Amino acid sequence: MEKRKIGFEDSAEAKEKGCDQNKMNYLGVMIKAQILKKLGSFGGFKVEKLKGFFHGDMKKGDDLNLLVFNKSNSSQFKAWGLRVTCVMLLWTIIAVYCKGIGDEFKPTFFFKTDHSAISHSFPPQRIYENNGYLMVSSNGGLNQMRAGICDMVAVARYLNVTFIVPELDNTSFWNDHSQFQDIFDVDYFVNSLRDEVQILKELPPQMKQKIETESLYSMPPISWSNMTYYYEVILPRIKTYGVVHFTKTDARLANNGIPEEVQRLRCRVNYQALRFTPPIEQVAKKIIRILKERGPFLSLHLRYEMDMIAFSGCNEGCSQQEVDELTQMRYAFPWWKEKEIDSEKKRRDGLCPLTPEETTLTLQALGIDPNIQVYIAAGNIYKSERRMKTLKQAFPNLVKKETLLEASELEPFQNHSNQMAALDYYVSIESDIFVPSFKGHMAEVVEGHRRYLGFRKTIILDRKVLVGLIDQYKNGTLKWEQFSSLVKATHADHIGDPTTRTVVPGKPKLEDYFYTNPQECLPPLDASLH
Repeated sequence: MEKRKIGFEDSAEAKEKGCDQNKMNYLGVMIKAQILKKLGSFGGFKVEKLKGFFHGDMKKGDDLNLLVFNKSNSSQFKAWGLRVTCVMLLWTIIAVYCKGIGDEFKPTFFFKTDHSAISHSFPPQRIYENNGYLMVSSNGGLNQMRAGICDMVAVARYLNVTFIVPELDNTSFWNDHSQFQDIFDVDYFVNSLRDEVQILKELPPQMKQKIETESLYSMPPISWSNMTYYYEVILPRIKTYGVVHFTKTDARLANNGIPEEVQRLRCRVNYQALRFTPPIEQVAKKIIRILKERGPFLSLHLRYEMDMIAFSGCNEGCSQQEVDELTQMRYAFPWWKEKEIDSEKKRRDGLCPLTPEETTLTLQALGIDPNIQVYIAAGNIYKSERRMKTLKQAFPNLVKKETLLEASELEPFQNHSNQMAALDYYVSIESDIFVPSFKGHMAEVVEGHRRYLGFRKTIILDRKVLVGLIDQYKNGTLKWEQFSSLVKATHADHIGDPTTRTVVPGKPKLEDYFYTNPQECLPPLDASLH
């Protein structure tokens, strides 16, 4: 697994008055040693004399010889003035050097753990001949856009073009007008990747003028394409037009058959460069802190919002009035192509999200502790008062962000579904257990992120098997012990452990999603099993 930098951590000893003198002496010794080591390799400096300069036991005139000054019989006053100047110069070098040694030498007792105050050490900029500019309009929900952005950054890097900060989808059902900088830390995104690709917040003025006077070449790249497509089809167009605009970014890069260096860059963008904004991170961290102070918690991505049920056509447990309401909603949106849906067949095929009642039975059958905190990582549950009753009875420590925080703390994110989803994403990757009731983009991307963070427990439910077992239990064919035993056996190897990503040639929709199991960025399968 790729190593990630860790910020300075606090030390309790440094907070106590009168106990840090030895530590500061130690720090001085270590810094001197580091400086001597580095300066000794510069040439022109004699280490032994540098040591004498530090310790004050130099022979007469050595201070001048050391710094390559001509010997003279000038007054003692001038000599000491020169020595003071040299001291100031060397301590300036020390200060600059200390900033650069970073991870090599971390005096933890010298710093407070205010991570926001620690300046990031960004990599040097990669210099390359720019072939043009790539603009993208991301489409879909938060995690669909997130994955697409990672893909497009990787494409831009290997085409040697300049990437423009993406425009986010403001036309989806959720009607969220958040832009990239409202959700992600745009400055960190730009600077942390500068050793790979140049990223600009907007087109340079001359290119803006060019597309205003001429036209902007826009197109959707072909889904599930390999890098050959981008080299042979897209790059010539960028060179021809100067700027190319992608109107879609979802699933435009294949899961498999991609060079490993490209796959690793996709991971780097996703797991390191795409940080949420400080306000989102601060609120998410507060939620996590509250939950962890109370004990372990399970994040349940319960996909039972009204839009999910309407567009999926899954109406298990709904009254006829509710079915009519959901059907009417589905027909009201012309862009949703599938109108007539056989709910029963779809459910039997495992293509429906589990209902809150089915989810409750599943968690109980898996032996989940009824006293664990269950954090609902989702939007508003459809007909929640009725449909959540069973889940609340089985797991009384049911919480959501609205019950953990004051209304004023969530107010900045209200009416911004993608920002609210970002909070749930952050909490979900830090939970003790993550359970999604449906295989959507958030479920897939969070699963992969938890693998990347050390194969954290993620229970991936086999809905096709489950609905059959649930129906048998409910009609009395299976006793509880049998039902529970079969549910546990079904999911014994569905907990996010190391595994090989499935490949289905010619049918990418049927194979494992890259961001669900980014195996190129994880420890080798055999190593992770030991």
